[in-house]
Amino acid sequence: MILDLFRLDGKTAVVSAAGRGIGARIATAFAEVGADVVIGARSADQLAEVAAQVEALGRRAIVVEGDLGSREGMAKLVDAAVSELGGIDIVVNNAGGTMPQAFMDTTEKAFDGALRWNVTTAFNLTQLAVPHMIERGSGSVINITSVAGAFGDRGFAAYGTAKGALLKLTRHMAQDLSPKIRVNSVSPGSIATSALDMVLQMPELEKAMIDATPLGRLGTVDDIAAAAVYLASDAASYVTGRDIRVDGGIEGSNLAMGIPDL
Repeated sequence: MILDLFRLDGKTAVVSAAGRGIGARIATAFAEVGADVVIGARSADQLAEVAAQVEALGRRAIVVEGDLGSREGMAKLVDAAVSELGGIDIVVNNAGGTMPQAFMDTTEKAFDGALRWNVTTAFNLTQLAVPHMIERGSGSVINITSVAGAFGDRGFAAYGTAKGALLKLTRHMAQDLSPKIRVNSVSPGSIATSALDMVLQMPELEKAMIDATPLGRLGTVDDIAAAAVYLASDAASYVTGRDIRVDGGIEGSNLAMGIPDL
């Protein structure tokens, strides 16, 4: 059965920034198709809620609360997966995000921070997890990037550059880690999550985002989770070094409305 290829029975996944939004939904989606998960974020309350959803699906959830911006924080995720669940099969690098800001208002510290939070985190978690995936004989790494990494837009000098670098890192890691480990990415477009709460409270901005999207709606966390399940599973066993854009067809927009001209 073709649907069997999408199952993750007996697999263990590590998902960073899984307390809410895209990361949380990927974790529960993995549980729906049979995987146990290690989930990390800063908020214990949010992680507890996600863990309860995973356990309600009959799978195990190991919670790791703490700072994922450091290599030590990522090591705690890997250590928990190995000690509690016996190994690692899947890594989802979901940690990231940077607020839009005018180029001339973006400090060197903010620019460096965007690169570290969106790119170095993925490098660290992947590098730490690779030896344990190799022990299992194979593995899948999924980087959550953004369409902002693929086109230019006002206000995205830091975030867009960081996500573009993560897209490039995806391709390099796919070559370095083949043939045992596949590395791919998912580039979301405008997704209705808590990160967009500020925008969604302004009808004119929400309308502008929808109007810029050929499919005429905002994306959902389910849209992203479905792509992650595919890439994590044997259904994508011949896919590596590739990016799946789950973006409603967007090719550029005024996503950072309100950024003034010089």
